[in-house]
Amino acid sequence: MAEMTKNLALFAGSSTPEVAQEIAECLGVELGKVQLERFSNGEIYARYMQSVRGADVFIVQSIAGENLNDMLMELLIMTDAAKRASARTVTAVVTHYAYARQDRKAASREPITAKLVANLMEAAGVDRTITIDLHQGQIQGFFDTPVNHLTAMDLLVDYFRKKNFDPEELCVVSPDMGRAKAAKKFSQKLGADVAIIHKDRPRHNQVEVTALIGDVKDKICILNDDMIDTGGSIVAAANTLKGRGAKAVYVCATHPVFSGPAYDRLENADVEEVVVTNTIPVPEEHQQGKIKVISIAPLFARAIQMVFSNGSVSSLGDSEM
Repeated sequence: MAEMTKNLALFAGSSTPEVAQEIAECLGVELGKVQLERFSNGEIYARYMQSVRGADVFIVQSIAGENLNDMLMELLIMTDAAKRASARTVTAVVTHYAYARQDRKAASREPITAKLVANLMEAAGVDRTITIDLHQGQIQGFFDTPVNHLTAMDLLVDYFRKKNFDPEELCVVSPDMGRAKAAKKFSQKLGADVAIIHKDRPRHNQVEVTALIGDVKDKICILNDDMIDTGGSIVAAANTLKGRGAKAVYVCATHPVFSGPAYDRLENADVEEVVVTNTIPVPEEHQQGKIKVISIAPLFARAIQMVFSNGSVSSLGDSEM
């Protein structure tokens, strides 16, 4: 009997064509052809324009943007189409996992949508998920299929290392208690001090800073978060740091959600730079000022190659934060 050779097939959803193309170039493969359309009533149509029979299919999609619900549905439909076309496996390469902030019941009669999305992906036929910097690491436990959880921390640390700041002047700041562990790890990599901001949320997308733990006077502060949504938390945190005598404030985050007034808030904020990755596309016109974008495509390409070749994804970095 002839030995069966494995076949890697990489496809892009509508939300991440540029990142998917960069991943394909890093892997040295052609991006697969898939027809994605909308019916007049808004229903999504997907059809693979090449055979995926017996292939290990990787679908790159960011569940983000104004039409993030469509992007989720598109991922599910592309998965179903691949399964019905006899793909051997389907791996969802989710550069941003939506609904992750609703990962528990913080009040009665609330949903746990992070779990719901995991259920939907598994029901559609996703065999494995590769993602990066989930809002909380325990979301991996919502899946009954393997999850490879990457982190952009080393990319962001390298960015600031290249600025050659004096470690004695640096302070990595967590914008809330939930990011304290990540801030500690970030600070250790840079040899810097660490500080923690305590905040309250009286309602969604509103924030009140109530305390600052640590000394930031005359320090170059690096505010590190997993995502920036409307920018309210980051701007409030930056104002607090400058009010406590910080010399300069830099902001970094993995996911540039940037909804509502975010762009205006960040450009007008008293910060030097806002460094993010391209897990969610940032329009070119918004990359001319304080916002700097670094690519996560090489990291995802290495993860895909490791999964395809049965290698160790953990060698790419520790995502436990």
